Amino acid sequence: MEAPASPVLSPSQLETLAAIGEELTAEAGEILYRVGDETYPLIAIIEGEAAIQGPAGNEIVRHGASGFLGEMNLLNGQTVYLTAVATQPMRYIAVPREKLRPLLNEGGTLPDLLLATFMQRREALQTVDGIGVQVIGPRSSEDTRRIVAFAGRGRLPYQWHDPAHGDDPEIAALVEGLEPEELPLVRLPGGTDLRNPTNGELSRALGVGLELKPREEVDLLVIGGGPAGLGAAVYGASEGLDTLVVEGSMLGGQAGTSRRIENYLGFPGGISGSELTSRAVTQARKFKARTATPYRATALEPGEERHLVRLEEGNEILARSVVIATGADYRRLDIADLADYEGISVFFAAGPMEGERCAAQRVGIVGGGNSAAQAAIWLAKGGALVTLIHRRKDLGETMSQYLIDDLETWNVVIRDQSEIAELHGTDGELEAVTLKDGERMPLNYLFLFLGADPCTDWLGDTVARDEKGFILTGPEVGATGIQETSVPGVFAAGDVRAGSIKRCAIAVGEGAAAVRYVHEWAAGAA
Repeated sequence: MEAPASPVLSPSQLETLAAIGEELTAEAGEILYRVGDETYPLIAIIEGEAAIQGPAGNEIVRHGASGFLGEMNLLNGQTVYLTAVATQPMRYIAVPREKLRPLLNEGGTLPDLLLATFMQRREALQTVDGIGVQVIGPRSSEDTRRIVAFAGRGRLPYQWHDPAHGDDPEIAALVEGLEPEELPLVRLPGGTDLRNPTNGELSRALGVGLELKPREEVDLLVIGGGPAGLGAAVYGASEGLDTLVVEGSMLGGQAGTSRRIENYLGFPGGISGSELTSRAVTQARKFKARTATPYRATALEPGEERHLVRLEEGNEILARSVVIATGADYRRLDIADLADYEGISVFFAAGPMEGERCAAQRVGIVGGGNSAAQAAIWLAKGGALVTLIHRRKDLGETMSQYLIDDLETWNVVIRDQSEIAELHGTDGELEAVTLKDGERMPLNYLFLFLGADPCTDWLGDTVARDEKGFILTGPEVGATGIQETSVPGVFAAGDVRAGSIKRCAIAVGEGAAAVRYVHEWAAGAA
């Protein structure tokens, strides 16, 4: 990996950090923090130099005077994936995490610089071999693929080792004697091993997310951590409601995986989905909203004063009001062996790791919406030979014109009125696809952007839904508020709501507006 250039702090920015941190010194060779550390601070260098090393001791980058050390785990609580060692005598400022977070909430050039750098470094780490979580399990294992997909969605640096398709005797020895149900073996930074953990067990072992008590009581429960859910959390918490967000996967939702959102108000140069949602999470926490992942809701039991929501791991939450912002799940191609390729050469989002793999490779993007176009353009910019495959005759029916223009600029080949019938490859490595017209097209990687189905099956008949499963709201179900469902005190926002416009900015607005209806309902019920 070529490490991104490290920004330099100005004298005034160093002074700001010095005011909330502690000045310390280190001798050459001294360890500042190491892999697995859960509490390391932000380190701003006044004098000297430090090297950042991977778990095997390989040097990744060096930071000198006025540089700083740290990445996203300073904000999300994850254990550190790297080791930092002084290469020259150092004088530096150490800013504890609990003092760093309030600074980042204030806004301004220093917080913006730190946040942007943290996210850039996290993306860069995802392309470095040997860093992060090690997942050891066969490609044929559904649980192995589940863990790999979870790590990818959560932008967790990880390495996947298939003991049946490698020549590393140490890797094979780690799983020797384990039963199939004990796989995958997941090795965490610092050396802890987990056998076939749930997504929640892995997340909490890494220090990600809040661990809920068996029973919680809150004013506002937001189910779903995408743009709509985060919008509701920010406005609910900022207006004094005890707010809890539960998310079944990773905070950010589908928007968090978008390479570039070009039409979001206020960002004329565009903004990545991960940056936008990371900022939203930081903002929600600023107002004391709590976020808990991955916790999946399984049932809603309405009550007169409080509603009860049951979670997959057995937790119960009592809430005066509920905002359902569960979004939608990715649709898959109706191909029998699709699962054999998922996570290996077939993906549902284009992140840094996938971008690294796809350079100078033949790549197919399936879909006709904006997300498909954004992924196609980003991969093409990285050197991939991209073909966009969609079943409609006119892309303009489902795609913004500026993206259609960009597809042409970046030489993305368009195959309209086309659908994939078969995948061809070995051990999950894609070699070609056959279209429904019989044409065989060589492809090394495939990305699916086929839209999504609402995540509402868990509701059963508790809340009125339309024939596609989207939640009905407003006068149609006898509710006063536009976003209120058929259950008083329960609201819907974003893609999960029937009739919503599937755009990130609209979802944020609906999440914020839902809080208004929460207040109106509470005032009427009082």
